[in-house]
Amino acid sequence: MRLRLLLLVLFAAPLGAQQPVADRYRDAANRIIDAAMADTSVAWNRLAAFVDYSGPRLAGSANLERGIDWLLAEMKKDGLANVRGEPAMVPHWVRGHESVTMMLPREADVPMLGLGGSIGTPAKGITAEVLVVSSFEELTKRAADAKGKIVLFDVPFTDYGSTVRYRGAGAVAAARVGALASLIRAVGPYGMRTPHTGGMAYDSTVTRIPAAAIAMEDAMMMHRMQDRGHKVVVTLRMEAQTLPDSPSRNAMGELRGREKPLEIVAIGGHSDSWDVGTGAMDDAGGIVVAWEAVNLLKRLGLTPRRTIRVVGWVNEENGTRGGLAYRDAHQNEPHSLAIESDAGVFTPLGFGFSGSDSARVIIKQVGTLLERIGAGKIGAAGGGADIGPIVATGVPSMSLDVDGSKYFWYHHTPADTPDKLNPVDMQKCVAAFAVMAYIIADLPEMLPRK
Repeated sequence: MRLRLLLLVLFAAPLGAQQPVADRYRDAANRIIDAAMADTSVAWNRLAAFVDYSGPRLAGSANLERGIDWLLAEMKKDGLANVRGEPAMVPHWVRGHESVTMMLPREADVPMLGLGGSIGTPAKGITAEVLVVSSFEELTKRAADAKGKIVLFDVPFTDYGSTVRYRGAGAVAAARVGALASLIRAVGPYGMRTPHTGGMAYDSTVTRIPAAAIAMEDAMMMHRMQDRGHKVVVTLRMEAQTLPDSPSRNAMGELRGREKPLEIVAIGGHSDSWDVGTGAMDDAGGIVVAWEAVNLLKRLGLTPRRTIRVVGWVNEENGTRGGLAYRDAHQNEPHSLAIESDAGVFTPLGFGFSGSDSARVIIKQVGTLLERIGAGKIGAAGGGADIGPIVATGVPSMSLDVDGSKYFWYHHTPADTPDKLNPVDMQKCVAAFAVMAYIIADLPEMLPRK
C-alpha cells in the first residue's frame, strides 16, 4: 500500500519535481555551449556589420531607422518567425555644432559633448567665468559666487549611480543659483580627453540653461587653475534643439514554440545609441548576442515549448519609449521571463535575477550548467530599462552580468566601437543567453510568480 501511494505521488508530481532541471538539460546545455564556441567570430562579425552600416543611432535619426531596417532584413534572412517592426514614437533631440573654447588664462579648444536634451546657446555663444565645484553641497555654499557664471562640476567618478546625478541634475542646480550654463566632468573612470554624453533633465521651476560635458583632464586642469587663483573664462557654443517626436519601431523576430507558442520568453537589448561612437557595446552587442542565441538554437534544431522572442527595443538612451510601447502591445501575453543585456558583452559572469524564491531555485540550477564557461553566477537582482515596463506587470526578469571593469571607459563616448569587444567573450555571452532562454522556454510550466 505504501509503495502504491509513493508511486501515485511520484507520477502525479510536476515534471520539474521528478528530476532536477540541471540534470534534465545538461546534455542540451553542453551541446549549445560546444556549438557556440566552435566559431568565435559569428557574433562579433554580425555586430561589426550592423554598427559599421548604421553608424550612431540616436532616437529620431535617419541612422537609427537605417539600422532598424537592416536588423529586420537580416532577421528575415535568418528565417526567424514573425519578423516585424512595432511602432513607437520617440524623442528627437539634435546636437548640431558645438564647442567649448577656453579664453583665459590661455586660449585653447576643449573637447566637449552637449548633454542629451539640453537647449542650445545664443548664436554668439555664452562667454563667462567658470566656477568649479566638487559637489552640489559646495555649490550651495558658494551660491553667491555662481551668479552670472558657468558652473563646472568636477566630480571624480566613484560609481555610475553616485556620479551620474551631476549629469542629470547639474543644470537645474546651477540654474537655481543664477548660473548661465552648466558643465560636468565626463562621467567615467578613465579618459584620453574623451568626453561622455548622456541624458539630462530640466525642472519647470527654474530657467533652462545649456548643459555639456568636458573631458576629465580638462575639468581637473580648470580646477587646478582656479585653486591657483587664476580666472578661468570659456566660450560655450551649442546648436542643440529638441524637435517634435518622431515615429520609430521596436525590431523583433521569434523562434516559435512547439507546444505553447503564445507563451513568451523575451530577450534582447536596445537598438538606439547616442550620436557619438557607434553604440557597439551600448547596446548593439546586447541585441546581437540574443539574436545569435536564437540562430544557434535554430541551427541545432532545438525548438522549445514556448516562443523565444528577440527584441531590439528602441529609445532606451533618452526616453525608454520602446519599452513602454512593448508593454502596451504585449502586456496581455503570458511572459515566463524577460532577459536584457545592456552592460556590454564582455566576459560573462552569469545573470542577475528578480522573481520569486521558487523561480530562483530553478534559475540557479540552470546557472550551474554555465559554470564551464564561467557564467554560472546568479545575482540578487536583474532587470533593465527596456524590460522595466513589462516587468512591472509581474514578469520575472534577468540581466546579463559581465566583467564591466572597462565599460565606463567607453560609455557614451566616440570610442564605443566594435574593437573594444572580444569575439570569444561575445560567443560566451551567446552561449549563456541560448542556454538560459532555451531551458526556461522549454520547462513544462512557466516560471512560478510566487
